[in-house]
Amino acid sequence: MRKLLGIFLLLVSVAAVAQNKNYNTKKGFVANGYDVTAYFDGQATEGDAAYSAQHDGVKFKFANKENLEKFKANPGKYVPKYGGYCAYAVAVSGKKVSVNPETFEIRDGALYLFYNSGRNNTLQSWLAESPEELKQQADKNWEKIKSK
Repeated sequence: MRKLLGIFLLLVSVAAVAQNKNYNTKKGFVANGYDVTAYFDGQATEGDAAYSAQHDGVKFKFANKENLEKFKANPGKYVPKYGGYCAYAVAVSGKKVSVNPETFEIRDGALYLFYNSGRNNTLQSWLAESPEELKQQADKNWEKIKSK
């Protein structure tokens, strides 16, 4: 019986770790701890650990109680596409690449985050190319890589 319990706990742990691979939690939180609801107001705002929530096995931070409550009421609306990995990288190379949480776009009611360092601002590349085509390609690629 103990052996079965041990195997069960091991399987649950493996499932939890696999699920977290679907999200970019580089700093322990989705979107590097930025408030995912604030993006929908056009702002990249760092969250406060005093206002945090867990959804789908990962943690989110919010700037204030109001934003935390907004998220709790409809988390699916605010979770970034592609688990918070760079939308452009997912589209073009099918890779999970970290982001600069201050580089984002709201498109069709969804949050997209992008890598931005030095001269490489992938949001600018995304916008200069065809965002709608890139979005379709990213959706296809995400299905292949999200659990890797």
